[in-house]
Parts: sequence; structure tokens; C-alpha cells
Amino acid sequence: MSRPPLPPTAPSTGGGVDGRPGVDRVAGTDQGHGLGLGPETEVVRRQLGREPRAVLGVAHRCSCGLPDVVETAPRLADGTPFPTLFYLTCPRAAAAISRLEGAGVMREMTARLSTDPELARAYMEAHRDYLARRDAHGVLTGHPSAGGMPDRVKCLHVLVAHSLATGPGTNPFGDEALAALGDWGARGPCVEVGGASCAEEPGTSRGRAAGAGLGREETAG
Repeated sequence: MSRPPLPPTAPSTGGGVDGRPGVDRVAGTDQGHGLGLGPETEVVRRQLGREPRAVLGVAHRCSCGLPDVVETAPRLADGTPFPTLFYLTCPRAAAAISRLEGAGVMREMTARLSTDPELARAYMEAHRDYLARRDAHGVLTGHPSAGGMPDRVKCLHVLVAHSLATGPGTNPFGDEALAALGDWGARGPCVEVGGASCAEEPGTSRGRAAGAGLGREETAG
């Protein structure tokens, strides 16, 4: 399934480092529009090919050092619900995950939920974790989940972003997908602030949770 539209971020005022969960936040950020994010606003803009919105911070960094997942607010500036808490921004990562989706792994994953009670429980816990983290920023009516959680697998981009942002052991299918991917940052940055995008290049990243320095069924953005 293709990713939905979305938002980014920049230099931080806190967050996790070297694989520890955390979000880089920028003081004075306009969370409704994703403005005031510093130099990395342009990086994420180039990754997405559009203006980022509703970004709270960088949730994970690629091995190349650039953001590859951002954390977003549950509503856009106009009040539109935005259920996708962690949004994948790296075009290389998105392309690699789309190839996995095209190979039919989501169908196989969903089928396993009905035959593996332990896996189903772990996926339900991932769903609860996702909602709890998002609800900390604002509760959406109906408590919509993302990525198909907890009953099916609908978007691996969402599940991978969840795993990258929170670390191994939170989302079983996000972890599985990551294990099948290579390092999408091994060849360097996917975009250059002053250059062209590498969105069409193949590849796939193990980086680190966002830290001080310099998240796609994602719906609206």
C-alpha cells in the first residue's frame, strides 16, 4: 500500500540518542504547520516532495544522519485528524518497504494473526502502545489506529516507522519488515539540501532513535 501524505523536523532540544527512543524537538515550533524547524525542514521537504505539516520532531535518524521518521501531531492546523503518529520520510526506505508490500508479505502477516495467539497478543500491545503515545498529544474521536493494527496488516510503512521510533520489541511486524531490509542509508543521504533527491535509488536503514543534533498509511498531511 502506498504511503499517505505528511510532515518533518530539525535541530533538537532533547530526545533519545544512539538507539534510545526519543524525539528531537525544536523550541518555538508551530506544531500545526511544521514551521520553525530549522535547517532540517528543507531536508524533510525534499524527502517528501512537499511542505511538511504537523511535525512535532524527528523520531528516528537514518544511518546517514538525516531524519527518516518524524513524529506528528494528531491533528493538522485546520483540525483535520491525522492518525499517523510516526511518519516515514526517507524515499529510499519507502521504496524498499513498498517492494516488500508488493511481494505479498502483508497478506501472509495478517493470516498468521489468526493462527499464532502470541503474535496476536504482541500486535495488540503494539496497537495499545501506538494509541497511548499519540493520545499524549491529543485524543482522536473513535481512537483510530494506523497500519491496520490490531486486526490486520494494512501498511508496512506505518509499522516500520513505529519500530524505528520506539525500538525493537514494540511492533512485531515492524521488526520483521526491518529484518528483511538492508541499510537504506549505506550509500549516504537520500537527499541533499542543495541538490537533487535520490528517491528513485534502491536501498533500504538501520539508524538510531532521534537525538540531539543537527515516522505510510499515513493519511492526510
